Amino acid sequence: MSMKINENYNHYKTDYAEELKTEQKKAGEIGKGKNDENASDKTAAPEAEYISSEKSGEKPSGLYRVGKDENGNRKLYFDDPKKPAEKCTANTDKVDKEIEKLKEKKKQLEQEIKAASEDEEKVRKLEKKLAQVESELSQKDNDTYRRQHTSFTK
Repeated sequence: MSMKINENYNHYKTDYAEELKTEQKKAGEIGKGKNDENASDKTAAPEAEYISSEKSGEKPSGLYRVGKDENGNRKLYFDDPKKPAEKCTANTDKVDKEIEKLKEKKKQLEQEIKAASEDEEKVRKLEKKLAQVESELSQKDNDTYRRQHTSFTK
């Protein structure tokens, strides 16, 4: 069995379109009051058109808005009108109290260091405690720590 291959690759689209028209004519789809231009429109892709909710008279299925996430990055939010929005309250009181206690401890240690300036060994111990408190304070006194340790209530 031999097969003939069209070696002219530039016309492969037109060859396919002509072959399709021939098959449609054989099937009786073309020739019922339609010209060949309408037949080629059948094979074209349908066009999409945007119709706003005001023009269509229908309510939108949802609402998208651009906002910022907890890190300040842009984020796309979807507000579903079918689901009621839940309100909750963020509470950072516990974290704020913890940070305030560390600041007070730091001040107290600084005062003790000034008072014990004659005893070098005691000063070293107090400075070591002060360094630990400052380290803990630097880890906790920032927005990231507050965000992670915030309590939410509905």
